[in-house]
Amino acid sequence: MDPRQILTNIKKDHDFFIGVDSDGCVFDTMEIKHKECFCPNFIKYFNLQSIQKYARETWEFVNLYSINRGCNRFNAIVYSLEILAKRNEFIARNGKPIDTSELKEWLKIETNHSNPSLEKYVTKNPTAFMQNLLAWSKAVNVSIEDMVVGLQPFPFVIESLEKMKVKADLMVVSQTPLEALKREWEENKIDHYAKIIAGQELGTKTEHLKYGAVGKYELEKILMIGDAIGDFKAARSNGVLFFPINPGHEEESWERFYKEALDKFFNGTFNGNFQDELLKKFNSLLPENPVWK
Repeated sequence: MDPRQILTNIKKDHDFFIGVDSDGCVFDTMEIKHKECFCPNFIKYFNLQSIQKYARETWEFVNLYSINRGCNRFNAIVYSLEILAKRNEFIARNGKPIDTSELKEWLKIETNHSNPSLEKYVTKNPTAFMQNLLAWSKAVNVSIEDMVVGLQPFPFVIESLEKMKVKADLMVVSQTPLEALKREWEENKIDHYAKIIAGQELGTKTEHLKYGAVGKYELEKILMIGDAIGDFKAARSNGVLFFPINPGHEEESWERFYKEALDKFFNGTFNGNFQDELLKKFNSLLPENPVWK
């Protein structure tokens, strides 16, 4: 079935809808996934061993500490390689820039940025770069399955889910592969809170909200919870509300959501000054330019 149809078919049971990101938002998984799984494979598959220190620093900036935090893994490759190629350290070590034009073209024409869709492309276009990209992405998944185990939700997440379920329909809105999402939510016995767990196979976060919620619920009764600018953009592009889980302050954010923000959402006082205050703090934590600039 078409991903849009799957999302459109989700039935409305309550007047309110909440979309929640998973990595770095519900679970403290961002650091371990990027530092122990994504980045080591990035260095290995793109032959960056000779400048591994700067490759690591660049990858972590893009995916953890910048406005691109939480972006799709294939976009992260483009951003990281392009930023790395401009670094003085890369140039001084006679680094050879890697051409990402084919990947950028694929990202432009393909809306489903997942391993299955990339596999279909590579079958028809078996270029060295795209084959290597697919191998990298598969290796990342293997590393995550092996490394990322036993992680629990942040404090106040389960209390919040219990409070949400009384009045709101919940959907996991993520760019993580479904297999990993289901494993993490089922392992912690919280998968029953969500009507559907939407990963990268069902499209972008913007599409998840657009087809899963917009048109079914009043816009002021739709809320997205996330820890990245991409989560905010998905909410803003659909005209719905956004609550940020601030990177580095996740426990504090969830406590405030549970004790204050969720009630404001349900009673119609979330939008306006309250949300503006949240966004001001959130935006200050995710810079556009790296410190080395």
